[in-house]
Amino acid sequence: MTDAHDKPVPATADRKERRDPRTVAMLVSGLLAIVLGAVAVLLPVPYVVEAPGPAINTIGESQGAPLIQIKGRESFPADGSLSLTTVYVYGGPGDAVSFFDVARAWLDPAKAVLPVELVYPPGTTGQEIQEQNAAAMTSSQDAAVAAALEHEDIDFGQELVVIDFAEESVSASILEPEDVLLEINGQPIEDLDFLRTALNESDGEPVTMTVERDGGKQQVEIAPSESEDGQFQLGVYLRTDFSFPFSVNIALNNVGGPSAGMMFALGIIDKLEAGDLTGGREFAGTGTISVDGLVGPIGGIQQKMVGARDAGAEFFLAPSENCEEVTGHVPEGLTVVKVSTLDQAHDAVKKLASDPDASVSSCTG
Repeated sequence: MTDAHDKPVPATADRKERRDPRTVAMLVSGLLAIVLGAVAVLLPVPYVVEAPGPAINTIGESQGAPLIQIKGRESFPADGSLSLTTVYVYGGPGDAVSFFDVARAWLDPAKAVLPVELVYPPGTTGQEIQEQNAAAMTSSQDAAVAAALEHEDIDFGQELVVIDFAEESVSASILEPEDVLLEINGQPIEDLDFLRTALNESDGEPVTMTVERDGGKQQVEIAPSESEDGQFQLGVYLRTDFSFPFSVNIALNNVGGPSAGMMFALGIIDKLEAGDLTGGREFAGTGTISVDGLVGPIGGIQQKMVGARDAGAEFFLAPSENCEEVTGHVPEGLTVVKVSTLDQAHDAVKKLASDPDASVSSCTG
């Protein structure tokens, strides 16, 4: 009789292969890490990537026609380049970037990575961004024409029109949208600076405004309010409507924002003046422009300098208020000129056109 404990197991019996629990756990953890890593790389992240964009010659051609076209006044052909510079922006509302995109940008010195909230206000939609950029481009072109004509001592007209009211505005119950501001205390309102000066001189006392409304003129009285910085104001948002003595058309598509204003103005001046402002040399630059010729700061200037140099520019005109971002980041072979006004930019181009080694103002002294 055989002991049951010694009974052999039949060769045909099923057997389950035993796995080490630690091995199974390691395999599962590894697969999970791979999946999570892939998801992390591909998921959108709250960053914006800025990269160098193309440089576009304002005195050149676009789609076979001059980018700047002047009708109703004699204009002149121009050689060389006065290029506006651009930045490709990836990320933000409606155009999210992945961690992989951001990681590659971090490794590229020509690109910048910024938190999305530093670039776009919370709640902004992609459609709103496009509309804002298009409006800013149109406004900058009008301001560029006005600044160029001011530089050339060519008269033009401008009117300030009410478009909206600030919160708790002192004018909300007195003025109306589309009111044209004609006079303040009997003096014609020449421009926005004139209006600001007159309001500050009132020291808060009521002013008499003459406005054009529905085709007629009306007089209203408004007591300006004082802002936190001590300035007196009407509490209105205004647009400037210009009337120019001739037509200036800028044919540029798919570029938005106000930063091309100064280069547009220089291009218009070069078209209006006989001879070549650039002397055939390659200039690029960036900066907003006001009607009175003030050059304002912009974003992405480091990427714009790279784009300018890649396009063959020798000289780059930079707003003085961007100097901190310029210093230490100038591409090799590019000379950067610091400017605060359109007149300074014009004079610098003219000077360097005749002598590329001439001494000019820079961000380093």
